[in-house]
Formats: sequence, structure tokens, C-alpha cells
Amino acid sequence: MRQVHLVALLGFAALATALPSPSTAHNNLNHRSIKDAKVLILGGGVAGVIAARTLHQQGIDDFLIVEARNELGGRMQNYTIGVPGKQYTVEVGPNWIQGTQTGNGPANPILTLARKHHVKNQYNDLDGSITTYDYNGLKDYRDLLDASVDQFSQIVADAGERVKAQQVDLGLQSAYGITGATPKNMYEAACQYYEVDWAPDQNSWIASAWNNNFTFDVDMGGFSDENNLCIDQRGFKTIIQAEAADFLQPEQVSLNSVVTTIAYSEDGVTVTLQDGTALTADYVLCTFSLGVLQYGDIAFKPTLPSWKVEAIQSMVMATYTKIFLQFKEKFWFDTEMAIYADKERGRYPIWQSLDHGDFSLRIEGMKDSDVQDEVMEVFEPYPLFRGSYSNWPPSFLPGHSENLRAAVDTRLWFAGEATSLKYYGFLHGAYFEGLYAGEEIAKCVNSSTCTGRPHLNSVVDASPYPFVSITP
Repeated sequence: MRQVHLVALLGFAALATALPSPSTAHNNLNHRSIKDAKVLILGGGVAGVIAARTLHQQGIDDFLIVEARNELGGRMQNYTIGVPGKQYTVEVGPNWIQGTQTGNGPANPILTLARKHHVKNQYNDLDGSITTYDYNGLKDYRDLLDASVDQFSQIVADAGERVKAQQVDLGLQSAYGITGATPKNMYEAACQYYEVDWAPDQNSWIASAWNNNFTFDVDMGGFSDENNLCIDQRGFKTIIQAEAADFLQPEQVSLNSVVTTIAYSEDGVTVTLQDGTALTADYVLCTFSLGVLQYGDIAFKPTLPSWKVEAIQSMVMATYTKIFLQFKEKFWFDTEMAIYADKERGRYPIWQSLDHGDFSLRIEGMKDSDVQDEVMEVFEPYPLFRGSYSNWPPSFLPGHSENLRAAVDTRLWFAGEATSLKYYGFLHGAYFEGLYAGEEIAKCVNSSTCTGRPHLNSVVDASPYPFVSITP
């Protein structure tokens, strides 16, 4: 069953900075004459831009970023909501820096970019600032939420023991049942829904544990257990657009360029665009979302080998839906978050208040049809992504992750948050994968030999986990 993450954001008040939008630095990047390059980077999101930056730092500037949209940023997109004079930027895509920094320890690279480019963000108390409701109104069951937090911690610890014992993976729902924590009522169900990333049916028990710990647990090399919310009125995409403006030249980016076909051989690659333009290069890096690869929006010639196709289809693309509502006056909770328990599990369970004093809203007084049209304008599906973020389902096998990341015939490379074993689903996963892919492709460009990334011809059951330990 597909789980839909539903967040209703009630208000938002953030101070706009005086800095110019970095996107203006790229307004002319699509006015270039297309020409061949040593490396084609398909996709201008975090992975693509960081891969390009890495090539540049390695002395390789003969590359071209091919981006389908009219700006860089990938899934980092924003939308303006509000009546004239009361308009604010809200994030349609990623919104959080997840795992920040503990003391002088390692910083999340997304936080580092935000600091460098003065992108405003603030701590979001997702666990401590919560009001709870049911269909009758205010209902205090925060004690059940605290118990749910403890249950998840135990489940993560148990996952660590399963890795040490090389036991098979199961789903998070199975984990709750095995540990005796299956929800007994709608309140416990709502708390569980909130705690386990809002989609437990889709989650691998073991992969979820290390995905959590390697980001949030300092003892496992994580950054911190805190999340910062981007409230910059230029949009979260500023971090990647401003970073790109530091090194990209206009002729190194082709915007509004939709890829339809990728042909590859031992002699190089040819990428064909929707308008018929053909681009040739020695190497190509695909940073498309997992959903695009699964849906078959791109034709590969020859077709991808079976081990790569299996890896692509072994993962799932989760759907995270945000609904932003505006009202004339604030009438809701004073906490940052709220949980709503309903008899129907998953029915608008998670609410977030973005009100910090002066966000006036306006849904009242509008015709229902106008409200629907406006909501659907924000909610319009994005075929360029076909989902929100990747997720490992139950019965996860590490070999599939290895093959998802692997190159095909040394010419065809892949990178993105989905190819990150530790950090799949996170922006910093895309960052690290772009960094690594850029380094490996640079070795190929600068060397007479290129080995690519290894793959497994077949993924067998009971393969050993790649980590000896995933818990402290």
C-alpha cells in the first residue's frame, strides 16, 4: 500500500534577506550553443552540481550540465503563497537540514552550504514542541508519543543486533510486532506514524536503522539529532544555485533541456534531447531521480543490463505531499507541530505551524473551486522526479544498493540520494554521491585506464551486511 506523507503547514513568517537571488546568475545559461563535452552531467540538482564542482576542482572544466527545468536545484523548489503584501515563500520540495552539527564535530555539508551562502534556517523542534488532537478536538496523548520514541529507539537497537547476527531484514511493521509494540488504538497508531517517517509499510527495518543512525547518532558518525528548517525567502534552492554561481560558466549549463535517449558504448556516449539535439561525450553521469529511472522516461541504448534494472526496481520512491493553508487569523496550536489521531489511519495526521507572529492567511472568503484550483497548482505532479525521495523497502539486500550505484561499461555513471547506502533519502546523501562520482569520473578523464564502479552480476540471498555494526 502506498503511503502518502501529508503535512498541512499553517503559517509562515520569515524575514527576507537583502541578498539577490542566485538564480539570476544563471538566467542566461540556456542561451548557449550546444556543443560536445568530455563529461555530460544529466540533472542540475545537488548531486549534479556537486559532481560538476568536483570536476572543476580536479582541473576538468570540459563538462556540461543538462537540466530539464529552467533553473538549477533539482527537487529543491519553492512557491509563493499569500495575498498581495502578505506573500511568503514556501518549500514544495526539501525543507530541512536533517542532522546539523554537534559542537566542533563534522557538519552536515548541507548546513555548511547554508552557512556559506547565508541561507536562513532555524532549529525545528519536531519532538518536543507538539500538541495532540483527535477528531473531537484537543486530546493530550503526548505520553504515548514519548513511548513511541522509546519503541523506535529499541527497534533501532534490535536492528543492530540483527546485523551482528547476520539475520535477514524485515519491514518496520514486522519490527513493531516482534518487539510487542504494535499500535493498540488510533492514538498509538498516530504516534507511530509520526515517529517512523510517516511510511512504515515501505521501510526496511535494518536499512532504516542505519539510515537514521549514520545521520543523527553522533556515536555512529552522525552529525546531530537536530533538524533545521529553511525559512529563507529566496528558497532552499539558494544553497545549490549560489554554490554553482561560484564556479560555473554560462556555456557549462544547458537549461530547459529534456533528455529522452542515452546511447552508450566503449567509444563514448550520445545523449539525445527532446528537441532532437544530440550531445556527445566520453562519459555521462545520470543524476535522475529513482522514480524517473523506474518509470522508463529515459531510453537507454543498448538497454540497461539486468543487474542494473533489478537494482533500480528493488527500491521504492516515497511520496511526500505538503498542503499549505492560509487563514486571516491564527486560531491553531502554539507549538511547532501537531498530531491528529483519526479512526482512519493516515488521515491528515501531521500538522506544522509556520506561524511566528505575522502570517495572515486568506482561505476564508474564497470559493471552494478557487481553493481547489490553487491547491492543485501547488500539488501539480512533477514527471521530472516521479516521487519525493527514495526508500529501501523490506527485505533489503546490500547488493542491490551496490548495483544501483555501479557504472555501466565505465561510460555510464549514476549518482543521487538513492545511490547512497548510508544516506539515501537525504540531501546530504545526494551531496556525497555527487562528490564521489565527480572524483571517480575525474580519475577516468585524467588516466589512460578507467575501471568504473564494480557491480554484482546477481544478488544472492543472505549476502553479508556491509557494516559490522550500525548501533553504538
